[in-house]
This record gives sequence, C-alpha cells and structure tokens, in this order.
Amino acid sequence: MKLKTIGISLIWLLLAGALFYFFNSKVHPNTADKLGNSGAEVRLERDLSGHYRAEAYINGVKTTVLVDTGATDVSISRQFADKLGIQSIAAIRTQTANGATVGYMTRLNSVKLGGIEANDVAATIVDDPGEDMLLGMSFLNRMDVRLNKGIMTIRSSAN
Repeated sequence: MKLKTIGISLIWLLLAGALFYFFNSKVHPNTADKLGNSGAEVRLERDLSGHYRAEAYINGVKTTVLVDTGATDVSISRQFADKLGIQSIAAIRTQTANGATVGYMTRLNSVKLGGIEANDVAATIVDDPGEDMLLGMSFLNRMDVRLNKGIMTIRSSAN
C-alpha cells in the first residue's frame, strides 16, 4: 500500500510541475534565456494579457519591461534608478496612462533586448511606474519594429 501511495504522489508532482511549466511559459514567454544573447533580431510573443513583456538589460542589470510604442522614452522606476546609481538631469512634466506626473530626464548607458543593444538611450525616471518599466520609442525608434499575428519582431536597423 505504501508503494502505491508514493507512486500516486509522484504522478501528482509530475503533473503539477508540468502545469507550472506550461502556464509559466504562457505568462512569461519572453525571458532573457529564450530571447538569446546574439543576433540582430528578437521575436516577442504576447503574454496572456495581450502585451509584449520581456526581460531586458538596462545598464547590464536584468529587469522586466513592457514594450510600449506609445511611450516616448524608456521609463524606469526611481527604485531601479537608485539601484543603478543613475542621477537625473532635469525634472519634466509627463503624461502617463495614470495622468500627469513629474518625471526626471536621464540617459542610460545601454539597453539590451536579446542580442539587440542600443547605447546612450534617453530615459525618464518616474516615482511610480506601475507594474513594469517601459521600453519606449527612445529605444524602439532605432529599430525596425513589426507586428504580425501576435508576434512582434524587432530588428536592429544597423543591419
């Protein structure tokens, strides 16, 4: 009887692990591991909410970003800026989905998404960015960005 219980427990554990792996890949389809570290093209899948989120490296530190073609700049939180030791250049008024707020202009040494990297990227530090950092047009306008059937393809325009 004890051997049967262990066998059933193992089956349930395998099933739970498989379900976790499946749903985790749907919730987080664009991890840094999946995007790779080389190549001049990145293909992003929409997550379950319909957005394009990915792991990117800002000044060499991995963080989750929301790819937002409606955002003027890359937007990072005050907490993340402090972690990177980034100082602001000047305060500006910004308009966000949550209304008008104050942001702080800065420059990022590098922003890397998969094998695509841009240097000296304009960014805005915000006190409350919401859930995600935004990967806006100050990065994307250097790229060739295409949407087709739920896949966003970003290519370095240098190639």
